[in-house]
Amino acid sequence: MLDLGLVSAILGEVAFEEVIAFAGNHRFKCVEVMCWPNTSGDKRRYAGITHIDTDTIDDQIPHIQEVLSKHKVYISGLGYYPNPLDPDVNNAQIYIAHIKKVIKTASKMGIPVVNTFIGRDPAKTTEYNLDRYAEV
Repeated sequence: MLDLGLVSAILGEVAFEEVIAFAGNHRFKCVEVMCWPNTSGDKRRYAGITHIDTDTIDDQIPHIQEVLSKHKVYISGLGYYPNPLDPDVNNAQIYIAHIKKVIKTASKMGIPVVNTFIGRDPAKTTEYNLDRYAEV
């Protein structure tokens, strides 16, 4: 059986604790928690949301586990949706480095899923982008 959850980005204006309390109070079983870097400055809708900070995760884990237990909610995955195939190589490298941090955070927390965007260069063809994705 599948569990119904939500993506924490829809509650980007509130803290992690409030997201989890909302989920539990509305009988959601799980939450995909956003892990954008605090310095991303990304202003797209639902981007730039940080409910778990990968830079301070070691200090956060006991508190996160306590909040989840209290509300009987689990984290279904960690989310970060940049464009790792950004034509600006410097941006792409920053995005890829943070994706790696999110993967390491998921491992530390025992979360088996990280959700992201494979990326694309909008000026290139789909075939080019898929080949580039395989490369990266």
